[in-house]
Amino acid sequence: MPMHLRDAHKVVGAKQTMKALQAGQTRVVYIARDAEPNVILPIKRQCAEQGVEIVEVETMAELGKACSIDVGASVAGIVK
Repeated sequence: MPMHLRDAHKVVGAKQTMKALQAGQTRVVYIARDAEPNVILPIKRQCAEQGVEIVEVETMAELGKACSIDVGASVAGIVK
């Protein structure tokens, strides 16, 4: 589990992560394996275009917990 996410400067959720990616502010993106493909595919594509590292996390619940939120998260990104 990516525990360092808890204290990192981050964005959580597909929309916020995509905005950060498009602005060129993202260093690493965490994607939950059980997230909806239609949610994560555009983000995976954007990461590939920009050479941003993707780290897969088992579940949305685990990623949400790592981000200190009470709900699951499909995607989170550490921003510069």
